[in-house]
Amino acid sequence: MSDDLLLKIANVSKSFGSVRALNGVNFDLRKGEIHALVGENGAGKSTLMNIIDGILQPDSGEILIDGKPEVITSPTRAQQLGIGFVHQEIALCPDVSVAENIFMSATNVSRALLMDYRGLHEKAAEILGQLCDISPDTMVRELSISNQQLIEIAKALTLDCRVLILDEPTAALTEKEAQILFGIMRRLADQGISIIYISHRMVEIFDNCDRVTVFRDGQYITTHVVADIGPDDVVNAMVGRVIDSLYPAKLAQDAQMDELILDVRNLSDGARFHDVSFELWRGEILGIGGLIGSGRSEIAKGVCRLESDVTGETRLKGELLAPADYHKCIEAGVVYLSEDRKGDGVFLDMSIADNISALNLSQVSSRAGFLSRSAENRQAEGLAKKLNLKYGKLSDPVSSLSGGNQQKVAIAKMLSVNPKLIFLDEPTRGVDVGAKVEIHRILRDLATSGVGIIVISSELPELIGLCDRVMVVREGRISGEVSGEDMTEENIMQLASVTNAAAA
Repeated sequence: MSDDLLLKIANVSKSFGSVRALNGVNFDLRKGEIHALVGENGAGKSTLMNIIDGILQPDSGEILIDGKPEVITSPTRAQQLGIGFVHQEIALCPDVSVAENIFMSATNVSRALLMDYRGLHEKAAEILGQLCDISPDTMVRELSISNQQLIEIAKALTLDCRVLILDEPTAALTEKEAQILFGIMRRLADQGISIIYISHRMVEIFDNCDRVTVFRDGQYITTHVVADIGPDDVVNAMVGRVIDSLYPAKLAQDAQMDELILDVRNLSDGARFHDVSFELWRGEILGIGGLIGSGRSEIAKGVCRLESDVTGETRLKGELLAPADYHKCIEAGVVYLSEDRKGDGVFLDMSIADNISALNLSQVSSRAGFLSRSAENRQAEGLAKKLNLKYGKLSDPVSSLSGGNQQKVAIAKMLSVNPKLIFLDEPTRGVDVGAKVEIHRILRDLATSGVGIIVISSELPELIGLCDRVMVVREGRISGEVSGEDMTEENIMQLASVTNAAAA
């Protein structure tokens, strides 16, 4: 082995029943490097990371650390070997403080009779100072998803790591928070700490990583120095085919937009957004941009009556929309797809068919009010085919699916009620490039068929590539709108930035 090789995975395989998750894969990590591991959902990335972290045991193959074979029997053993893992799925205790979450692992092994809360909070404040302005005393349940992700990263920074695994760490972060994380990653690499970086975002990989390894369908495909390969080459290696475009064709600029689907006037909730007015026309996809916390999601939830009372006027295809709650909103044909797929988008432990029918059981029930499994399965089969859902059986739990297919189930649940308008909040967060292409196509097909589509996204390339217009929100108000040639990252960020407030 090379002197600078810290971790080596040799011919590792892992099966779950008849499903081969890993088939003789190889991977190596050098001291002080940031090595990207990429592949579509289901490629085997998370399975390998769980093996490295001792959560799973390989069926065959070998793990070598510093050239010596190791059997990593548990996450505790992985920590003893200097391996830290920041999972994509947040796993914090909501009913204790930030400080207690950060040092929970150390507290569990401590032999002290009493907790030194002052010392705990001082150390937590020091760690948090590198990442964000969050008080160590704050209860985790009070934090946004992005701030909870930062706490997960802070937990890893307290460990004496030699290997740090980051699985989609920026999926819920703002651009500013992501840049802070990238700076920390480079400082850690300079100190000799090795980082395995898993992400679907090519820009992050090519801006911050030294090498990139591609997995596909549980198999090792290739490894390259980042400087020697292009993003298109990586994407094509991931999917096993050439992808010509991530985005379908947009609405023609000279298209007649003669049917108004949604007309919102002076919508306010008195706290998080104010005097919001916008329109959505048949055939177009409207994007909503802005920084996290700007009020983007709150506006959508306000229209759907998911949270607080709102004032103003909303019309759907010319008819006044004034539902008392979200249930009535669904009956009117307006639905909202949450950014928190695991928390609000799908029921992980329920079957695919049960998830798809969940918004309106009356559609799959008999006249006597009993659920008809045959009707439920027919509905699920039709929508699964329409969305090109990859699954084993409709009775399988949604947790058995890849992230991209879980998102398709969430979309199928929205489509099950034949909606007139769908708000989609971060529709491709944590989804691989192949699934992104399919979801973008689905959304364009829906818009073309007459369904109103409004997309909220933190990914500027997605807003620009997918949407016909982008409405930008800043501090709870519409700061501007861009379309055509004016729809650039610079223009959107200028409208979204507080520094532009004086000019607006």
